[in-house]
Amino acid sequence: VSPNRGVVAVPDRRLEVLARLLHPPQVVPATIEFVDVAGLVEGASKGEGLGNRFLSHIRAVDAVVEVLRFFQDRSVPHVAGDIDPLRDRDIVDTELLLADLEVVERRLEKLRELLRKTKNEHLREEQEVLEQCFAALSQGIPVRAVDFPPGAREILKPYQLITAKPLLYVANLDEEESSRRLFEEVQKRFEEEGLPLLPVWAKLEAELSELEEEEQKAFFAAFGIPGPGFVRLVEEAYRLLDLITFYTYGEKELRARELPRGTKAPQAAGKVHTDMERGFIRAEVVHFEDLVACGSFERARQEGRIRLEGREYEIQDGDIVYFRFTSPR
Repeated sequence: VSPNRGVVAVPDRRLEVLARLLHPPQVVPATIEFVDVAGLVEGASKGEGLGNRFLSHIRAVDAVVEVLRFFQDRSVPHVAGDIDPLRDRDIVDTELLLADLEVVERRLEKLRELLRKTKNEHLREEQEVLEQCFAALSQGIPVRAVDFPPGAREILKPYQLITAKPLLYVANLDEEESSRRLFEEVQKRFEEEGLPLLPVWAKLEAELSELEEEEQKAFFAAFGIPGPGFVRLVEEAYRLLDLITFYTYGEKELRARELPRGTKAPQAAGKVHTDMERGFIRAEVVHFEDLVACGSFERARQEGRIRLEGREYEIQDGDIVYFRFTSPR
């Protein structure tokens, strides 16, 4: 069973403001891809219910969103027969822990065998990191919660451990009072554990999406819903992945681009085109707030708001960047 994939445009007020200011021929938003994997059942880590295939899809993503059911619907029966979000969470989290434990255990066996034959410092370091993982996972602690020494997470990257990935829990409610009461009860438990739980009303919001924006707002207010769930989900995904948005502007388009926080200018240029990263010279940078305050690139240049930055510059959220580079011969 292949997962469903959807590419979602990131809602961006700044992009709208820039579009009105610059009048580009085309406006392209930043995007996030969501991969919808079928729910895991108990025993998935041992291959139950196509578990191995589903787990492989999860390993390939950058962050995990667990959607928990908070509504009754006879036309969509729950696999366990009743609605219990905490039980569902515990089943999924346990299966993910067990799946990672198996990966770590197999690699540790291989490393011990290799280290009996050779003294390799890199392998020894890898073994120490994986021993930490094994100890945590054996106690039901996800890898993301382990306090590793510097460099350890780089060692773990090739293993794509699921419990090392950022995690967000989403509560899928309906408009019934029973659903809301259940959410309030479970939310208290999550707060005690220091975990975020994002409420969405997927079915209702899908129905409201057919309406005009003002009508949607009125319905959201009537049901006490804090705006479209997908907008809040995208915002949370950005936070989870520690992403920022920067902008590029040229004759053909104005484009918003997602980027990991802390990325330096040459690597950001590579997001536009690999030739730009290879031939990077410098970046012309003006921040969104400065450009809007000036009203045009020309005025921003006159007022010294456009800066030249080199290879070590870290792109900031809201930067508008023009990359100077030499073309390959």
